[in-house]
Amino acid sequence: MKLRDRVTPSGLRKGLAGALMTLAAAAAFAGGRVEWAIPYRASDAQLPEDAYQRTQCKLDIYIPEGVEDFPTVVWFHGGGLVKGGRHFPDLKDKGIALVAVGYRLHPQANYPAFLDDAGAAVAWTLDNIAKYGGDPNKVFVSGASAGGYLSAMVGMDPRWLEAYGHAPDELAGIIPVTGQMTTHFNVKKWLGDEGLQYRPVVDENAPMYYVRRGLPPFCIIVGDRDLDFPARVSENQFMADTLKVLKNKQVEFYALEGLSHTQVSAGAAIIIPGFIERVTETGPAKKK
Repeated sequence: MKLRDRVTPSGLRKGLAGALMTLAAAAAFAGGRVEWAIPYRASDAQLPEDAYQRTQCKLDIYIPEGVEDFPTVVWFHGGGLVKGGRHFPDLKDKGIALVAVGYRLHPQANYPAFLDDAGAAVAWTLDNIAKYGGDPNKVFVSGASAGGYLSAMVGMDPRWLEAYGHAPDELAGIIPVTGQMTTHFNVKKWLGDEGLQYRPVVDENAPMYYVRRGLPPFCIIVGDRDLDFPARVSENQFMADTLKVLKNKQVEFYALEGLSHTQVSAGAAIIIPGFIERVTETGPAKKK
């Protein structure tokens, strides 16, 4: 086909759009490189190619360039455990690796599939991050909303990491962003609770159930008391206060005035690098 035959106005628009998308992607990942759609559970390879678990249980990893022994944030997306997809938080180009996790959702999968997936993805990170240049002793778990709930559960309830040969004490820190510290409202519903959505339940499916002395450092971030979900600030404040009462060494709590539930992640992106720096003490990962 001759060049003039394929450079039509329509083709030109498509070409420009493609070029702009390529430039946007390059800009989005400035300061690092990305590997996409990595299965985090080796056994999934035995499943049919179109099996939901095999297609859903993957992660993307952003690796900072020119940095050694960098910290890593494993990030779980929100969506009430029924929707959403893996994505990176706005923490790129800060010398921090990011692991964006896809996990099984209801109703395609039932409780506790998403918790098992969270444990498997964090275990994969602990096992593999050194191959990318990261420090396995600097792995933090985080996420927003339902992802905040998952990060707290995998960081506090030992069942989910123990299933993959690890323990919560191996984590450098836990950073739930506007997550439920009581049992997630959908989890309690799926397990037969008929109470109102905002009636708190603290059972073995609640991060609060696993509060103890000697947990990894905590950074709890929520929105405005009047704009975040009802009682979300109060239950997270109670979690932070209880962690402090039990003499956990490093507990930070932030209620971000003026930010709604869906806006908190933007504010959290400002706070998280400083928390990581304080925890690791040495500051940002060293430049090569």
